[in-house]
Amino acid sequence: MTTKASVLFVCIHNAGRSQMAAGYLKHLAGDRIEVRSAGTDPGDKVNPAAVEAMAEEGIDISVNFPKKLTDEAVKESDYVITMGCGDTCPFFPGKTYLDWPLDDPAGQGVDAVRPIRDAVRAKVEALIAEIDAK
Repeated sequence: MTTKASVLFVCIHNAGRSQMAAGYLKHLAGDRIEVRSAGTDPGDKVNPAAVEAMAEEGIDISVNFPKKLTDEAVKESDYVITMGCGDTCPFFPGKTYLDWPLDDPAGQGVDAVRPIRDAVRAKVEALIAEIDAK
């Protein structure tokens, strides 16, 4: 029996990039991949411009909330995708770590967030292809 792959998206505030990535992965992969997201210093709410940009894609992340990164979340994940959290991200052997250098949408309007959203989608689509190839 094959186990479901699990992915953890990590950024600083868990309010923009990681929330968009988690939204895309859930939307594009359905329930065949377990999805988590967290932040090293979580914000108070998901970035409204990210919510609006994702809504344009038919993906609702408005009910999400920033979560604190825990060692357990990393231990339970096969893939750990970091987005600008640097040395504050925990490291556990045996995980696949990828760093996605993406602009931070914090403080940006929806026009500035759209290109970030589109870059996130492209990276998520490549990740799904990588997972599916294993």
